[in-house]
Amino acid sequence: QVDGVTKRLLVHRKGATRAFPPGHPAIPAKYAEIGQPVLVGGSMGTCSYVLTGTQKSMELSFGSTCHGAGRCMSRKEASRNYNLQTVKEHTEESGTTLRIASQRLAAEEFHKAYKDVNDVVDVCHQAGLSKKCVKLRPLICIKG
Repeated sequence: QVDGVTKRLLVHRKGATRAFPPGHPAIPAKYAEIGQPVLVGGSMGTCSYVLTGTQKSMELSFGSTCHGAGRCMSRKEASRNYNLQTVKEHTEESGTTLRIASQRLAAEEFHKAYKDVNDVVDVCHQAGLSKKCVKLRPLICIKG
């Protein structure tokens, strides 16, 4: 509905993904009781999440929620600010194994180049756009 009027729409999601609620006819029967599963990938060496869609997401955002944290720093800026050693130290401290093709890629994808995925997921959860189900910790990060 748009302004209380039922309309047929095509929703283009840029920076978001579908998050339909339990019982929605467009989701597979095996998810009918819980709602659409939503995978939210974290950045290199940070956690990821599995969320589910909610009825409130239909009301507020045409059945949409986040699909990741999103960048807060350009690739070029990240390359200037971070190096392979910094990235390796962080991933080792977090207990994640790193396999990366180049030093440039390591810097561009460093977790500080992205918003905090925990904060982004918390906002979506608190707003009712999706519901937190599972938090996942990475074991290995492969890039390139």
